[in-house]
Amino acid sequence: MGIISSLKKAFSKPYKTVSVAEARDLLSSGASLIDVRSAQEWRSGRAPQAKHIPLDRLQTSTAGIPKSRPVIAMCQSGVRSASAARLLASQGYEAYSLRGGLGAWRQAGEPVR
Repeated sequence: MGIISSLKKAFSKPYKTVSVAEARDLLSSGASLIDVRSAQEWRSGRAPQAKHIPLDRLQTSTAGIPKSRPVIAMCQSGVRSASAARLLASQGYEAYSLRGGLGAWRQAGEPVR
């Protein structure tokens, strides 16, 4: 392996960032959606199919998240979901971060309850 490919591998993200449309496609194929926002943010509105696992809890346990299917992490803007996706990928999950978070989800006209 050359120096360039070693550097690319060392600095590449272990997860993918996806748009709302890409997330919708993944969800229709059986992916899980986890919302890593705080309880207060969760109560203010959420994607109906999301499971609430705040980032601080996710850092101590991934119980209840099946490894057999892809996992999409979402937060308010995409920053915390990137941390969550990185964490999940490091534990062997096929992980994705939703670009733009719930704000992008709403803007794309996806349901929020």
